[in-house]
Amino acid sequence: MNDELQLPCLRAAFYRRERRSIPAARRFTAAALAEWGLDARADEVLLCVSELATNALVHGVAPGRGFRLHLYRPEGGSLLRVELHDGGDGEEEVRVRKPGTRSESGRGLMLVSALSDAWGVGERNPGKIVWCEFHD
Repeated sequence: MNDELQLPCLRAAFYRRERRSIPAARRFTAAALAEWGLDARADEVLLCVSELATNALVHGVAPGRGFRLHLYRPEGGSLLRVELHDGGDGEEEVRVRKPGTRSESGRGLMLVSALSDAWGVGERNPGKIVWCEFHD
């Protein structure tokens, strides 16, 4: 039995509060998934990254600031964890909403909840961490 602590593979990147940060975060994630050989759920992961990055820009990042994207993949494990760290005030509750049929927004966390195996919100000072996880 191996008693050594298995540290996660980590990829992290910082993005400014700009629309072009969303496709940049997707490209960064796609490159990490390809390197780790995680093709089976790549579309689901990339969509969730887009939704979490959009939410961070719209709700969690103050003007002139940005967000951090962290990707964790434990050595030998079957888990992928995606985290978006923002520096917002954290006053708005992060929750799945039920938008009206004519609403043009408000479905991001509904998609994250449906596509990922788990998701949640953690504390950060300042701001918050919104995360989702995928199992092989």
